[in-house]
Amino acid sequence: MNSAAPAPTAAKASRPAVLDLHTIFSWLLADGIVEKAGSKAHYAEAQGILKNGDAGMHPLTAVAQCKLISAKPPHRQMTLDALCEWVAGKVGLPFQRIDPLKIDFTQVADVMSASYAARFNILPIALTPTTLTVATAEPFKLEWELEISRLSRRKIDLVIASPLDIAQYIAQFFALAKSIKSANKSSGQDVALRNNFEQLVELGKLNKQLDANDQHVVNIVDWLWQYAFEQRASDIHLEPKRDVASIRFRIDGILHQVYQVPAVVMIAMTARIKLLGRMDVIEKRRPQDGRIKTRTNGGQEVELRLSTLPTAFGEKLVMRIFDPEVVVKTLPELGFPVDDARRWDELTTRPHGIILVTGPTGSGKTTTLYTTLKALATSEVNVCTVEDPIEMVEPAFNQMQVQPGIDLSFSDGVKALMRQDPDIIMVGEIRDLGTAEMAIQAALTGHLVLSTLHTNDAPSAIMRLLELGVPHYLLEATVIGILAQRLVRTLCPHCKAPDGELNEDIWHSMVGAWNIPKPTTIYRAVGCPECRQTGFRGRTGIYELLSITEPFTKLIGTSTDVAALRRQGVADGMKPLRIAGAMKIAEGVTTADEVLKVTAALH
Repeated sequence: MNSAAPAPTAAKASRPAVLDLHTIFSWLLADGIVEKAGSKAHYAEAQGILKNGDAGMHPLTAVAQCKLISAKPPHRQMTLDALCEWVAGKVGLPFQRIDPLKIDFTQVADVMSASYAARFNILPIALTPTTLTVATAEPFKLEWELEISRLSRRKIDLVIASPLDIAQYIAQFFALAKSIKSANKSSGQDVALRNNFEQLVELGKLNKQLDANDQHVVNIVDWLWQYAFEQRASDIHLEPKRDVASIRFRIDGILHQVYQVPAVVMIAMTARIKLLGRMDVIEKRRPQDGRIKTRTNGGQEVELRLSTLPTAFGEKLVMRIFDPEVVVKTLPELGFPVDDARRWDELTTRPHGIILVTGPTGSGKTTTLYTTLKALATSEVNVCTVEDPIEMVEPAFNQMQVQPGIDLSFSDGVKALMRQDPDIIMVGEIRDLGTAEMAIQAALTGHLVLSTLHTNDAPSAIMRLLELGVPHYLLEATVIGILAQRLVRTLCPHCKAPDGELNEDIWHSMVGAWNIPKPTTIYRAVGCPECRQTGFRGRTGIYELLSITEPFTKLIGTSTDVAALRRQGVADGMKPLRIAGAMKIAEGVTTADEVLKVTAALH
């Protein structure tokens, strides 16, 4: 180390003038995180990174790129977040991971300009009548504090945050707030545009509609999508209300409020998205469907399925996000136990028969079917599907969409597919007797047919088909397997914590007479920045797989008893959904509350 950069020593009691590399390494040495023997080499490495990096690179970012391993137990890597949390403790301020979903950026952007925030590397993140919370990565550069406190007429609460997060959100929040304000201003606040059932007649208003191609609107929609991809959202909801409109994301099965925009801005956003989805922008009185293919910032292709619904206050738009990477997952990655994955593979490799997947909307049926079909769709077989709508465009399949407007129903689609020399047919859903009969006809003529039904468990699918009017002898001859499934949230691997033993009564109520040993330790949700303080990250499937055997088919008749079907299914190796969930609890994957929420009690 040269003379211009003196070797770091233990931190002095006096407050430093700036948080620079020398100060950071002095503190790291004093706290025993870096050993003295290696401190010079690490210091020189950080200096080199800082010198060759971007002009505005923060010293903490340079230290994080050195990938230091703490000399103190538990010897964790000193990531940027870990360093920021440690610095916050040194300066006596709280550390906060910026959660964009919890920030009203239009409100906080009124506090200061983007250039002012960038100049001091600060970001307002919360505003109350008495306090203003500001995130900073420069705890000693506080010359702005008095001025902002006076202008905002609020007490300043400081928190330490990652310098990269601060820089990213300064660029995003202020630009987005400007776009929304400009879009709202250019709309003329025309109430008549809202097209709701409580329309006010106001004379003298400008009848000027905000253009869907307005650059401000384009910016808002682009931000919305990238934001949703970053937050791992599965659905985006745009919901018009009386005065303002809500944007909500569904993340791991739970809806989160993201932001509220003026109603007229929402109208322009909806028009922009409908335009890109090749939907009728003018028609707002009836539901419409569409789809858009776009890319994430990382270049990954993502497909969005659009659905509009006329409501009391205007058009509600829901965008379902399909990640193409999902269909290349293996069955164990989806949550299948090894035994069930083997049995499922045996069923799907049979030359003919009907396989049904059941469960409520949003339980992962489409993912299971697409994953299975993707594995089966080799160059030697012809895979055809008839769907309403096509959930995800997959080049390996020949996909057809149901179109009721021209009398192309599921049964008509299957009839047409039968003349296309198919090996495997996937029917989106068996809704009526006509579709069921065509699916059975396809299975009887030597095709493998996969489809979905809406029933609570696997044995109930037989009862549902009988109720539709399918003769029992045809079910005996064609149905070879039924899979019921649900999705449960998985515990965040970064923060889940042991929660002792599960109550004996709760475990017994879950497993009943099944001989499943009670886990010695269960885990509970804690919450950390990685899971946005929810304690859960991602979802996994729990499955109830019923293989149709000869003893089972003998029970299918005109007076079939679903309880008898269930008992025979268990005897044939079926594990009820509740038992599959209990096994996930024993593995430490999820919690008892999550399983009890989505599964019925054992019969």
